[in-house]
Amino acid sequence: MSHIHIPDGILPIWILILGWILTCLFLYISIKKIRKHETAQKLPYIGMVSALMIIAMMIEIVPIAYHFNFSVLAGIILGPSLAFISVFIVDIIIALFGHGGITVVGLNSLVLGLEAMAGFYCFRFFISIIKNQNSQFYSACSATICSLILSTLLMIGFISLVKVSAIYNLNHAAVKIVKTDKSTIQHSEKSLAHEINVHRFTKTIILMSSIGWVLESLMTGLIIKYLYRINPGIIWRSVN
Repeated sequence: MSHIHIPDGILPIWILILGWILTCLFLYISIKKIRKHETAQKLPYIGMVSALMIIAMMIEIVPIAYHFNFSVLAGIILGPSLAFISVFIVDIIIALFGHGGITVVGLNSLVLGLEAMAGFYCFRFFISIIKNQNSQFYSACSATICSLILSTLLMIGFISLVKVSAIYNLNHAAVKIVKTDKSTIQHSEKSLAHEINVHRFTKTIILMSSIGWVLESLMTGLIIKYLYRINPGIIWRSVN
């Protein structure tokens, strides 16, 4: 669950703009890379995978406060370029339902889009080294775990940048004020550090998400195994 569940007006504007710029850059590259015949061929898959992602993201596993993304599944089936486009569409739709703010769509698309792209390349790597009758299942599980860890670390990195920026702005503002109570500034710094404790946030996220990673990897592996059994071309058209 590497989706950033933050409403509008919370994160600083600079990181939101950075997220949108990077997302637009990846979208441009993805659109340039896809071919017309590939898009037409996979259009039904784009709709089905996007719908599955929307449903999965709207259902919370209550005990661990986790929801599936299935972005790795999208990466394996659609390929990296179409998967990134699909993730962007999904993020816009779920943001309209209050699942994260509209302004955060750029960051969410970047995190989940890179998760989908990493899932594609990890699956291709694992499928080349795992040689047994369940290689599709094990490769999909391994790719999902690796991609979810990567995207979670990316999300934590963004939160860390927000904390560093906030503390810098606080110190910078304090310097401009000549007559300021020093103890008040120190108290504000301590309060801010307490409110945005990246170390505590990281431990909480990893602890709560680790169970979800295992569940999502198993689910992704089972779906890929089933799809390979009924129609191997769905997967190999993307991987090869």
